[in-house]
Amino acid sequence: MQIILLEKLANLGSLGDVVKVRDGYARNFLIPQGKAKRATAANLAEFEERRAELEKIQADRLAAAQSVAEKLDGLALELPRKAGVDGRLFGSVGGADIIAALAEKGIEVERGSVRMPDGPIKQTGENALEVALHSDVVVTINVTVVAEQ
Repeated sequence: MQIILLEKLANLGSLGDVVKVRDGYARNFLIPQGKAKRATAANLAEFEERRAELEKIQADRLAAAQSVAEKLDGLALELPRKAGVDGRLFGSVGGADIIAALAEKGIEVERGSVRMPDGPIKQTGENALEVALHSDVVVTINVTVVAEQ
């Protein structure tokens, strides 16, 4: 299916690009989320009329993401969790736990923006994780999981 991107998406394209994606990806994710529209003549004309407005919205989102990135830059989180003597956690630390810890520090990030390439943390120790605030703004934070006393 041919679609017009209404915002910049990693690995897909930037604002205004007409790209071909699988039908299900377009119908079930991109179009309902407001990230794209079908590439019809009417939608192309409407997009060209709204291009300046959409570019301004995109610039505002980028500026907001950069301001949050300044707060996150070099941030170290320490999360106490129950663990065995060998350092293995009783449970795990997932993205929701990291987002909750950031919220306690007064930093709001979207659900799903924490990238955990190795999956949930299941061992005590220090881990470097990425927080993707925008397709152009990715910040690395250090998360240290310590055993509760």
